[in-house]
Amino acid sequence: MKRILMMVLRNLFMVPYGWIGLCYRAAHVDKYTEEDMYQFLTWIDLHANRGGNVHIDVHGLENLPEKNGFMFFPNHQGLYDVLAIIEASPRPFSVVAKKEIANIPFLKQIFACMKAYMIDREDVRQAMQVIINVTKEVKKGRNYLIFAEGTRSKNGNHVGTFKGGSFKSATKAQCPIVPVALVDSFKPFDTNSIKPVTVQVHFLEPLYYDDYKDMKTTQIAALVQERIQNVINASI
Repeated sequence: MKRILMMVLRNLFMVPYGWIGLCYRAAHVDKYTEEDMYQFLTWIDLHANRGGNVHIDVHGLENLPEKNGFMFFPNHQGLYDVLAIIEASPRPFSVVAKKEIANIPFLKQIFACMKAYMIDREDVRQAMQVIINVTKEVKKGRNYLIFAEGTRSKNGNHVGTFKGGSFKSATKAQCPIVPVALVDSFKPFDTNSIKPVTVQVHFLEPLYYDDYKDMKTTQIAALVQERIQNVINASI
């Protein structure tokens, strides 16, 4: 990926410190508070984005719930998505991601620092345990991100089908659901270009428990998907 190489070359002076620091933190996650870890990840993310000619255009910060213990549900465009939201969100969060990307260098260390859960979609028992664990942590006040499409969209800014099962942790925790619309997030890492690019991150109005308590998870998924697609359509 040309842009990743450019990010490294333009930050050559801080790459050794950043990489060693990232690897050390990934191997010693319990030594740091979530806030300290997130601040470090944001610092790395900002340098990478500046070096890679990626600008994050953030909308809707006022929509973030006042209290922690909520879940982000963005559309999934590419490998860059989580990095876009790290810069955009002032609030720490963790991630539920598929195991297939668990060993990608850099992302592997990022996910370790975030204490992310890697889910095996072929192992029902393991997937259910992840849902249980995330539910417990959200109830305790941690924020999580789940890609409800389950896999990256291959159609750019066209959102894939959101799966109802992705919302089980949120409904069990009775927490706020925050839809996140990503626009052009596929361009930094999933195209072979190094031209300057702007990625839009829109935090939409959250769905609170009273808003969705009488809905099936498939209905919640369809509603969140529709809201995100409408914002994307209005932004491109």
